[in-house]
Amino acid sequence: MTRNTMMTLGATTVLAIAAGASAAPVNVTVSIENLSPIGGSALTPFWTGFHDGSFDLYNMGEAASIGLERIAEDGNTGPLSMSFQGANPGFVDGTIIADQGIPPILPGETATATFTVDNTSELNRYFSYAAMVLPSNDAFVANGDPLAHPLFNSSGEFIAQNFFIAGSEVLDAGTELNDELPENTAFFGQQTPNTGVDENGVVTMHPGFNPVGSGGILDSPDFPNADFTADGYPVAFISFTVSEVPTPGTVGLMGLAGLAAVRRRR
Repeated sequence: MTRNTMMTLGATTVLAIAAGASAAPVNVTVSIENLSPIGGSALTPFWTGFHDGSFDLYNMGEAASIGLERIAEDGNTGPLSMSFQGANPGFVDGTIIADQGIPPILPGETATATFTVDNTSELNRYFSYAAMVLPSNDAFVANGDPLAHPLFNSSGEFIAQNFFIAGSEVLDAGTELNDELPENTAFFGQQTPNTGVDENGVVTMHPGFNPVGSGGILDSPDFPNADFTADGYPVAFISFTVSEVPTPGTVGLMGLAGLAAVRRRR
């Protein structure tokens, strides 16, 4: 096996079971619902990681990593995934796209994926996430505390807690000026990645979009409800479910049953 990261979607589950037969795997399904109102903020596909509590995505008041910068400016999860996998080969990560199969995750849409992890291993005990808020120059959501979302306790029991992400939690990567010019702003008019004016700043809470009348995002007829600084603004809801991975014997029986069904249909 050349990669320990296993994201199971549909029939891919069978491959993950075979690859992790010597471990104690379970399937954890992560569901992300965009709660923003119609005409509000969209979200890029979510990077998600399962780790031992040591992988720190960012620190307030410090410069963003390259991986976080690429997510916050362009929604590109590749560099962060490479950094995560390099930290420990036992970590598991993946990118969750909208259930409709087409990015981004629009208001009212849900993105769901199932991951096979070892619930008895400390390497898969904690959950982290990161995604870009659209449209924006470099707004994002992510957990700064790597211990914030435990999935299992030391005995392997599933203890995950569902949680909301509020507009007051939206962050600014400090990597690109918030000029909101269409040509520099993702999902607002930007045509190519890594486009914009370098800010060379640090991670802070996002101050919000430029005010109405400035010609920015909130003046667009497509985003009249994108002001995530409004009181009680909801961004997303993240929920978890866990299930056992079928044993190889069970998978074999399922396969035989499936073949029989095909023959009957013929």
